[in-house]
Amino acid sequence: MESIVRQELAQRCDSDLEMLEPEASAARPGVLRFYFRGDPHKLLTLQTAIAVYQVSVFAVPRPRALLGDASFRRLVADIDGMRQLHPPGTFCTLGVGAAGADSPVMQRLHEHLGAALSLECTQGQADLLLRIRRATGGVPGWEVLMRLSPRPLSARSWRVCDWPGALNATVAQAMARLTRPTPHDVFLNLCCGSATVLIERTHWGAAGRLVGCDTSPVALACARANLQASGCAGMIELTSWDARTLPLPDASIDALAADLPFGFATGSHAENIEVYPGVLCEAARVAKAQARFVVLTHELKLFDSLVQASAQWTVEQRLRIRLRMLEPALYVLSRT
Repeated sequence: MESIVRQELAQRCDSDLEMLEPEASAARPGVLRFYFRGDPHKLLTLQTAIAVYQVSVFAVPRPRALLGDASFRRLVADIDGMRQLHPPGTFCTLGVGAAGADSPVMQRLHEHLGAALSLECTQGQADLLLRIRRATGGVPGWEVLMRLSPRPLSARSWRVCDWPGALNATVAQAMARLTRPTPHDVFLNLCCGSATVLIERTHWGAAGRLVGCDTSPVALACARANLQASGCAGMIELTSWDARTLPLPDASIDALAADLPFGFATGSHAENIEVYPGVLCEAARVAKAQARFVVLTHELKLFDSLVQASAQWTVEQRLRIRLRMLEPALYVLSRT
């Protein structure tokens, strides 16, 4: 996902952006570090990043020193500066994440910051989230990371119905972008579930036609609720088609996407052995020549064997990603 986030950063913020060398963040996969000289509000509009943090570096030997007068006053000032990005009252709770977060020193720092910032200290989800860790890139000292938003950027306001196994919205946005979308695309989302990919495709921009299909009435009801909340219900067609028997003409679709059952929250490995070949075959039938099909799956061995045996699809990219404790892959297929 780093390459996709990097591309979005360049598109939105290029003139104000200076990416740090890869080795500065190599120790932490999934992290991009950069200097930004523009309006921080731009960073809050990123669609493929899970969260954005402001980093303050303190040349102190250990976290205890952050309680010292000068360091503490600077830390409070930095946090207050970040809070100015939002209306008053946006942040009500304070959370601190760090190795040894339950140690007396970290608890004391947490409590002192809560008092100085007039925020309620919490051990659970918090509006204002800080992370404290050793400085990276060979810099001595400690870093305090301040999340710029009261919720992760991946938490979409339109998600009023959370379907089991629902796709992370940032991954869905990445899937939409990997299809190389155009304003004229006929876009088909197979196994659409609660419509995350479809909604994220509308956030990218216009399309000629957007269609989603799923055989689950409950999933489709969930999708309709999310479409209504997102304001794009009139832009998207939801159908109860089986992804293996689509009532569509041959070579009629410009771009496709599917979040196929992982075999955990939905489906099983035995069912996937039956379902996956049919989905790939039917997608090939309705896809135009050179159409892109972006698939997310955790059934890597099964899917690899199917695409290797297929004369209809070429694998352009295979991106491993991390979703909570899982490491599925995004496949970008091209219709031969």
